[in-house]
Amino acid sequence: MFVLNIISEALLYLCFSVLLGSFILHLVPKTARPSIKVPKGILLAAALGVALLSFVPVLKIILYLYKDLGLGLTIQSVLTNFEVGKSWISTGVISFILFIYLIPIKLERKPHFSITGLIFTLALIAALGWSSHASSLSKWPGFFIHTAHFLAVSTWIGILIAVSWFSKNHDNWLKFLKWFSPIAIICLLTIIITGISLMTFVMDLSDYANTWPLSYDQALLLKHLAIVPLLVFAFINSVLIRNKLSKGVPFNPIPWMRLESILVLIIFAITGALGQESPPHDIKTTIKAEGASKLFSLSHQGGLTFPLHFSPGIASQSLMVWAVFFLILMILTFIKKAPKMFSLVLSLLFIVIGYLALMLSV
Repeated sequence: MFVLNIISEALLYLCFSVLLGSFILHLVPKTARPSIKVPKGILLAAALGVALLSFVPVLKIILYLYKDLGLGLTIQSVLTNFEVGKSWISTGVISFILFIYLIPIKLERKPHFSITGLIFTLALIAALGWSSHASSLSKWPGFFIHTAHFLAVSTWIGILIAVSWFSKNHDNWLKFLKWFSPIAIICLLTIIITGISLMTFVMDLSDYANTWPLSYDQALLLKHLAIVPLLVFAFINSVLIRNKLSKGVPFNPIPWMRLESILVLIIFAITGALGQESPPHDIKTTIKAEGASKLFSLSHQGGLTFPLHFSPGIASQSLMVWAVFFLILMILTFIKKAPKMFSLVLSLLFIVIGYLALMLSV
């Protein structure tokens, strides 16, 4: 069930991104983007996927309670009394309407139909924000912050995925980067600000390193580390590729965009794992009840004393240097025209080595 939850949540983020990215791109003039053809089946699967995949957390609660209350009564209770259940009813209805709406239309022929699709998708994102953990802790502030965070992620990543996998060519790429790069920067800043705000709902930011022994924060740390090579890919796909194309050098940027999107899928999976763990509202109590995560225990065999002290030694400092070196090599891979997949391998090495460096520092 744990693996199913991770996969379902990662695919849910992907469905939202595909829908939002496709609708946004079809509203952009054809002269300011490459030619896009998102298969109808992909859009329909994404709309249906939002309904089905968002039901998994509801199903998890039903399976936990049904032995005591009975299946029928449990389903009724969860859907009518639990916030996650009531939100899913809204999500299911909107997703089904969007699914029916998409069947007869062709976005590439009638781009204005994307406006309605965009409205439906924004409503789905709002429903997801309403059922979020942040919203349950602090109703309206949590709702707005989580919704803004997820909207920024889905916009940036959605455009990235739609362009990298559904472009028929790379025409007008410089014009595309001219408007996409500022949007990506705005989304990134929004993600950082709202991400930090979301962290304050579950922990004191000064205790960030102290929470690393917990499974939740192990996943959170890996997610933060994975974002660093993602930014390197973003630098390559915006600044370096823009410079190359502006000089008139024949170059196909789509494979590099696809590599960035693959790393995004990895981050989605890590985020899915993050959603399966309990946030550390009280570090010592959680440690006492659950113990340190198995991953953290691999590098810390002895007992834990709080607060944890961040004191990098020679080994951890050496690993940090190697991690930074891998980021530099990612850029050199592009400049020296090395095999593209090498850069993805380097990004994964950065995550692993960076993680080990931090674990050895506490």
